[in-house]
This record gives sequence, structure tokens and C-alpha cells, in this order.
Amino acid sequence: MNKEILAILPISIRQIMQKLNEIVQKDMEEIRIREKRPLEIVYNNQHLFISEAGKLTTNDQEAYIPTKEDTYKILNLISNHSIYRLEEELKRGYITIQGGHRIGIVGKAIMENGMVKSLKDISSFNIRIAKQKIGIAKPILPFLLVDGNIIQNTLIISPPMCGKTTLLRDIARELSRGNPQLGKSGKKVGIVDERSEIAGCVEGVPQNDVGPRTDILDACPKAEGMMMMIRSMSPDVLIVDEIGRQEDTLAITEARNSGVSVIATAHGLNIEEVMKRPTISSLIQQEIFTRFILLSRKKGVGTIEGIFDGQLRQIYFKEKSYV
Repeated sequence: MNKEILAILPISIRQIMQKLNEIVQKDMEEIRIREKRPLEIVYNNQHLFISEAGKLTTNDQEAYIPTKEDTYKILNLISNHSIYRLEEELKRGYITIQGGHRIGIVGKAIMENGMVKSLKDISSFNIRIAKQKIGIAKPILPFLLVDGNIIQNTLIISPPMCGKTTLLRDIARELSRGNPQLGKSGKKVGIVDERSEIAGCVEGVPQNDVGPRTDILDACPKAEGMMMMIRSMSPDVLIVDEIGRQEDTLAITEARNSGVSVIATAHGLNIEEVMKRPTISSLIQQEIFTRFILLSRKKGVGTIEGIFDGQLRQIYFKEKSYV
């Protein structure tokens, strides 16, 4: 099992996780630890409990029950025994650790002037295991590059846990690296990583391979970050995850008017559902996006349901998982 994940688990839970089948250890997506509630993982599109013997089960009565001491030790381990250094992360509700893994944290919110100042009485953790899939973007790059090397403004649409961030990350890497053998020069890529999930930066250094010509603005709101990137780093393409707010729409429009391409993601079952969201609908109606990639889990994480042009005409269909 991943050493960075094991390092932030208390011995009691670490030993249980190490008893799991090697395939399960390799392929699980999340570990959910809730104080005085069953230990759970997400694996193979299933939510399963784990017994103290390392057995997977659907019966919560058989599961190991994390203790208050377990959750206390996890918090100490991820904060390096200094909860104060996590003040900003607690305000956002997650922390990124070595390896690019993201840990969601919830408890009792401490409010100040109507805003979340911090969290206390922390009792639940969602450890999302970072998985890089190097090269998965190669088959779709010909649909994103036209007239040789012009990047299409692209929106990747999928429900949660269907691999859109994983695909987005590899698109950034492939565009940044380029392919001299095919006459594809590397691009200047700017990632605005609001949730520290694309590049997985720790102390400013990306834990994931996002390419040699990529600059990352970590933990910054997307709209503000896109404008900062355009002003300071002159990117060829901006990469952002999970757009949806009005300010995102304005920033994407401004980026296009500045000659910068944008590749983004949005939650949705299909294009029709995304069209019901006014902010994204306006971008689609104005044909700001000229490519749409629709993902699902129909045949595994990252099933490409289709690629569409700016007028929503399907230009590619091959129901196959990239994993």
C-alpha cells in the first residue's frame, strides 16, 4: 500500500489496511474514517466496510470501529503534531499530503463574521488516494488540437468519481511536454488548482507529473487565479477544475478574449444536465467551448461516452474506459 497513506494512519488502522488483498490495496480510491462508525473504503465502484481482520464486508456490524484515539492520532500525524500549521487547510476542509493525496476533514465549524474560521471536534476523514494515469490523454489529443497545434477550449463533463480530474491532469502534462516526433511543440500551461487536487502541491511543489512547462497557482479561487495567471505567466492554456460560478464564466470569457485557451471540468451526467446551469449554459450557447468530453463509469472509471464539437455534434464515440 502507498507509503504516504500508511504514514498518516494510526497503527491500529494501518495494520488492518495492510491485511487487505494486494489488488484491493492497489486499486482502492478512498479510505473513510469516522469516529465510532465503521471503517470504510471505496473500491471497484463499491462502498465496503473492513473488519479488524482485513476482510471486506457489506455488514457494518462486522467492521472495525475507529476510536477517538484513532482520529486524534490521524490529526496529529497529518499536522506533524502541530494543529496550528493546518489553520488554512482546516478552513477549506481538506489538506494535501506528500504524493498528492487529499484528505477531507469535517467536524464542528468555528464561525467568524459569517465565514468558517476553522474546525474543531474533528471526527471524520476522507482520504482520496491520488492516482496518476500517465498517457491516458494521448488518444483524445487529436480532437483537442486543430490546424496542427491550436488548442480547443474544452469542457470535460462527468458525475463525481468518474476520472475527470485524472484526465485533466494528463491533458496538462501532454500539452506541456509536447511531442517533437509528431511536430507538436510543448505549450506553456497554467494550472489554477483551487482544491490542490490537479497538481497536488505540497509546499509549492507539485506531487503529480503535470509537465515541464507548467506553472501552478495553488489553493487560489479559479476566477481570480485565471486572471493572475494571464497577467503574470502568459500561458498558452489554462487548466481549471469544476467550474460553475458566475465569476468563473466571466474569467473564462476574458481568457478567450485574451487569446488563452481554457480546458476545464464540470459536474454533470450529460451535456443536457450541464445546460440547466445558467452560468455554464451561457458559455455553451456562446460557443466559448469548442470541444466537450463526456465521461462516465459505464465500463470503468474514465469511460469516454463521446466527444462533441462546439455545436454539440458528436465527433467521436468509443465506449471504452481509459484506465
